[in-house]
Amino acid sequence: MPFLWLQIKKMRVRMSIAQLEQRKLILFDLDGTLVDSAHDLYRAMNMSLNVLQLPLVTEEQVRVWIGKGTSKFCESVLQHLVGEVLPAQHQELLTTFLEIYNADPCVDTKPFDGIIEFLEWGKANDKKLICVTNKPEEPARSILDILEMAKYFDDTIGGDRFAERKPDPRQLLHCVEHYGVTKEQVLMIGDSVNDIEAARRAGIDCIVVSYGYNHGENIADCDPQEIVDDLRELLA
Repeated sequence: MPFLWLQIKKMRVRMSIAQLEQRKLILFDLDGTLVDSAHDLYRAMNMSLNVLQLPLVTEEQVRVWIGKGTSKFCESVLQHLVGEVLPAQHQELLTTFLEIYNADPCVDTKPFDGIIEFLEWGKANDKKLICVTNKPEEPARSILDILEMAKYFDDTIGGDRFAERKPDPRQLLHCVEHYGVTKEQVLMIGDSVNDIEAARRAGIDCIVVSYGYNHGENIADCDPQEIVDDLRELLA
């Protein structure tokens, strides 16, 4: 009996948050939500470090450091390797990394299970789908193009379009204003505390996936409204 009550309670919470029928605009984070890109970021970072004759890092470390934008990623790498972040060295690593990564951002990157099915549902049901990422716009668009996912999205907003990026709500609020919808008609889907905080500050609902990148922290500890293991759960 207690188990059944818990399942009913979970179903009620999920229904009250997703409410896909009332959503006109669905915003998606990219890395860790739509696609698993960590290995390509790891590959490009180590190629960059090799160019600069710095020690290499592991993929496990990279999975902890990504998600806050490329500049922060480079800062985390340098802080780990040399114990400080000197502006000139940071700029050198950032420039080198962007040149290497942007040239080939999608070698091993692939969509997570259930993503294509959810995007297909979204387009079939006339939802506007927007990718909102802290990754620079050029590689973000390249990844979606290469994986043939760009056709699902009405726009891709990179971390370099505005001066602010998640957890600042600027990108999300731009979407609300540009598409002329109410906040109740918008849903954010992400994988990290940045997505949760940006949505909270924007005043829109947010669902996070359990499998993404959250800077080495358990996403359940970030007080999300709802966690799912697979976006297809929201369509059931």
